[in-house]
Amino acid sequence: VTSQNAGQDDQAAAPAANFGARAMSRWTAERIPMGPADPILGLNEQFQKDTFDKKINLGVGAYRDDNGKPWVLPSVKAAEEKLVAGGWNGVFQKEYAGITGIKEFNDASVKFAYGADSSVIKDKRLAVAQVLSGTGGGRLAFEFFARFLGKGTPIYMPDPTWANHLPMAKDAGMSLETYRYYDKKTVGLDFAGLMEDVKAAPDGSVFMFHACAHNPTGVDPTMEQWKEISNLCKAKKHTLFIDTAYQGFASGDADKDAGALRQFVNDGNDVCVAQSFAKNFGLYGERIGCFSFVGSSTEEADRILSQLKIIIRPMYSNPPIHGARIVATVLDDPKLNPQWYAECKSMADRIIDMRTALKSNLAKEGSVKNWEHVTSQIGMFCFSGMTPEQVGRMKDEFHIYMTKNGRISMAGVTSKNVEYLAHAMHACTK
Repeated sequence: VTSQNAGQDDQAAAPAANFGARAMSRWTAERIPMGPADPILGLNEQFQKDTFDKKINLGVGAYRDDNGKPWVLPSVKAAEEKLVAGGWNGVFQKEYAGITGIKEFNDASVKFAYGADSSVIKDKRLAVAQVLSGTGGGRLAFEFFARFLGKGTPIYMPDPTWANHLPMAKDAGMSLETYRYYDKKTVGLDFAGLMEDVKAAPDGSVFMFHACAHNPTGVDPTMEQWKEISNLCKAKKHTLFIDTAYQGFASGDADKDAGALRQFVNDGNDVCVAQSFAKNFGLYGERIGCFSFVGSSTEEADRILSQLKIIIRPMYSNPPIHGARIVATVLDDPKLNPQWYAECKSMADRIIDMRTALKSNLAKEGSVKNWEHVTSQIGMFCFSGMTPEQVGRMKDEFHIYMTKNGRISMAGVTSKNVEYLAHAMHACTK
C-alpha cells in the first residue's frame, strides 16, 4: 500500500514539475531581462528610506504646499460635492463615457486652451477626444502620425525634453530627432539654434513644442520669439504637436500661458494639442487630459476624429469619467471658475516666491555664481545648471534628492527648507 501511494504521489508531482520547468524555460533572464528602474521613482524610494530630519525631495513633479503636503484645490472639492448632490448626471452616473469621453469636458477644455472666441471652435474645425492625461494625448498623436505619415517618420523634439516623450514616440513607431533649445552656457534658450534647426528640417516635418513652463528646463521663449517661431513653421509647412501641461500653473494667468498655442493657431499652422489637467487642477491620479486636432474644415476634422476613435478603441476603449466631470464642472460654473483661477494663481505665486527666496538665500550664502536663471525660468521646474557630480554631493552630504540633470522641482522648496537648500547648493557649487 505504501508503495502504491508513493507511485501515485510521484505521478501527481510530475505535472507540477513539468509546469515549473516550462515556466522557467519560457521566461528566462536571457529572454526577459530585468528592466532598469525609473530614475525618479528610484529617487523617491531612496528619499523615503532616509532618516535625516532635514532631507528634501526635489524630484517629484507634483505640487506641494508650504508645509510640503499635497493640496486638493477647494474648487475641486466643491465641484465633487456639487456632482454628488446632483447625482453625477443621474442614471448615467457610472456608464461608459464613449470613445471620445465626456462632451462637456471636451467643450470646456478646448475653450480653455484655444479661447472661447477662437475661430476654430466657432467654425467646428476641431477633432476632440478626452484622453489619459498628457501622456495619453501624446501617445495618441504619435500613433496617428506613425499611421498616416508612415512608420519611421521623424519627430523633432527640444533638447532636452520630458524623458517620457522619447519612449512614447519611439514605441509608436516614430524616429527621434532633436532641435537645439537649451543653452548650457547661458542656462537659457538657444533661440538662434532653435530657429536654424526649424529652418533646416525638411518642409512638412513634425515638430513638438512645450506650450509653456518647458519641462525640464523652465526656459520658455518670449512672446515675440514665439511669433517668429510660428511664422517660420508656417513657411516651412511643419506639423506641430503642442504639449500643454501647465496652463495657468506657469505664470498664474491661463490666457497668458496659452499665448504660444493661440499664436500658432491664429497664424494658420497645422496644429494638434495634448492638454493635461494634472498640475493645474491637482488631479494627478485621475488621468484627465484632452487631445484636439485642428482641421482645415469641418469635414477634415470629422475624418481625423473618425481615425482617432479607431486608434483609441483597441488601446484603452474609453476614458475615465470622474475627473472629467470635475474639470467640466469647475470650468463651466460661474462661481467655481473664478475660484479655480485664484487657486491656480496661488500655486503659481508660491512657486515664484520660492524662486525669489532661493536666489536671495544663495546670495546671502556668499555665492558669486550667476543664479539669475532661478527667477527667469518659469513653472514647476528649475534647471539649476548643477553637474551630476554636484547633484551626487547634494544627496550624499546634504540628503537633498534631485535628478542627475540638475532639475529642481520647485514644488519641494518651502519657506522652512529654502535656507538649508541654498546652503547646500552653495557648498556644492562654489
